[in-house]
Amino acid sequence: MQSPSRRAFLVGRRPERSPWETFLMRLRRAAQGAVHEFSTEAGSARLVPGHMQDVYHARSLCAEYGVTLALDGMPSSERLDESPVLWVEPGVAMSRCERLGPDDSRWFVQPGCMIGTLEQAGLPQFRDQPPHLTVAAWLADRQGCDWDCGDTAASGLVHALVLLADGTQANLGAFGVDNHKPLDNARVQGMIPRLFELASAPAADRLRADDLWNGRYRLDALRPASGATINLAHLLLGHGGALGWVEWLVFDERDGRPAERDYERRYGTRPGIDAADEETDLAVRALFDPDGVFPERGQRF
Repeated sequence: MQSPSRRAFLVGRRPERSPWETFLMRLRRAAQGAVHEFSTEAGSARLVPGHMQDVYHARSLCAEYGVTLALDGMPSSERLDESPVLWVEPGVAMSRCERLGPDDSRWFVQPGCMIGTLEQAGLPQFRDQPPHLTVAAWLADRQGCDWDCGDTAASGLVHALVLLADGTQANLGAFGVDNHKPLDNARVQGMIPRLFELASAPAADRLRADDLWNGRYRLDALRPASGATINLAHLLLGHGGALGWVEWLVFDERDGRPAERDYERRYGTRPGIDAADEETDLAVRALFDPDGVFPERGQRF
């Protein structure tokens, strides 16, 4: 019988796996869904989850191996070529869309549900939006969710369950005198005072121009129009996939209406985000994702 050392001498030692190869091997072992690797120098792959557990495993492995977890299918995504990245595409296994009750105006929606499906269901906020986008990609798209300052309630978004970078599940929804649901989560509870500080600071006022919001993250949702309720879920509107992974959403068909499509007003002469404004955006992102599991900048604008 040959000794292990002699066998190793005869057949040669296996080369050690790189961190990226080990990451990919462990992901494939854990995931029920499909994993496809791209040929890039830094390392790139796509995961189409077969179950939400796949996303939990992916987040944990991304945090362990320093891999960016990015939302796939979003318009104008950053290339993210300089470091290893896992693109996660919510597919048919995460595409439920159903009314909460026979006479209920609210809809439970999973991230892989297509915008065309929601428009056909009669939710007005999705009218004339790209039907091929998943609702997760639409929610992350700054242009698709570009309501005027303080008017984020027009999204019809009522509630969101979000997986944060540290593995915490955050319930984001209405927040006020009669609704303290977000405070049930200690992680969110710690974030709320700082978010309100940022929303009330002079820097946030500079991000308003001609009633438009020019920041990457919708702090104006914490200063809604008169009569509207503060809703922490609205912070996710146009977030570029940089704040967390959306597990499910609730929309109200009574409240929704499409964002204005006046491109000249909104994008023709609109100022870009300067260095001072960037500090506010970075502060918001640091509250949600201090360790950089999600992309620092998910979209190119």
